[in-house]
Amino acid sequence: MSRKLLKELLPPWLARNFTGLFYGWYGNYSDWELARKKCSGYDSKEILEKVKKSSLRVKEGLAAFERDSIAFKDPEYNYSLLTAIMWIAVMNHGKLKILDFGGSLGSTYFQHKLFFDSLPHLQWYIVEQPDFIIEGQKNFSDERLMFSCSIDDCIKENNIDIILLSSVLPYIEKPYELLESIKALRFEYILFDKMPLIHGSDKITVQKVNPAIYKASYPCWFFNSTRFLDFMKKDYDLIFEFNNSDRANIQSEFKGFLFRIKD
Repeated sequence: MSRKLLKELLPPWLARNFTGLFYGWYGNYSDWELARKKCSGYDSKEILEKVKKSSLRVKEGLAAFERDSIAFKDPEYNYSLLTAIMWIAVMNHGKLKILDFGGSLGSTYFQHKLFFDSLPHLQWYIVEQPDFIIEGQKNFSDERLMFSCSIDDCIKENNIDIILLSSVLPYIEKPYELLESIKALRFEYILFDKMPLIHGSDKITVQKVNPAIYKASYPCWFFNSTRFLDFMKKDYDLIFEFNNSDRANIQSEFKGFLFRIKD
């Protein structure tokens, strides 16, 4: 029986959650490599083209914002994330330089551009995969939105106020090593968004993406909330935390955090 036919036969209450039967987060792997071997991988060129197409629609005013390669017609704002960014901008008298690590072709920037346009001196730098950087520099870069191949390249000539990691740390093989290197650079603020947290030990899963978005599966971390917070609080003070609307098919919660470096 095909999945399409199965969905048609399901009662309405179950059909609404149909994708959760086949797509989501699965398994509990002892190491990253084992999880990676269970993944089909993905064609980054295909994903890039989908993201590019939707992002251009947003840039041209034909869509409100893009998320996970999907263009959305109506505006939707992450007010908690926006509050953190705008609060820092106020503290800096309207001057703000943001490093958006893993920021695609400007998903967060364009989603909230209505508000960011009110800042007289905003510069938004995205660090991404090489193919995204090439595309970003070609079709999306301007005097406020820029693209860099690495954090080191970005900070050579820019005094960054805040580094943003939005739904990116779970897809890093060694996330705490990355965080150590980021903390060593002593950014004044570190802002996390869409962090998947659990109460048990750190967990490596395989995320299966709905092919309606794009065909992909890859390893993904869920972090023990206490370990993560204790790690960050060694060098940074927690300013505030907030809840995200994201949900998973395993017991967890998605949260955001704003940290400021200790005096």
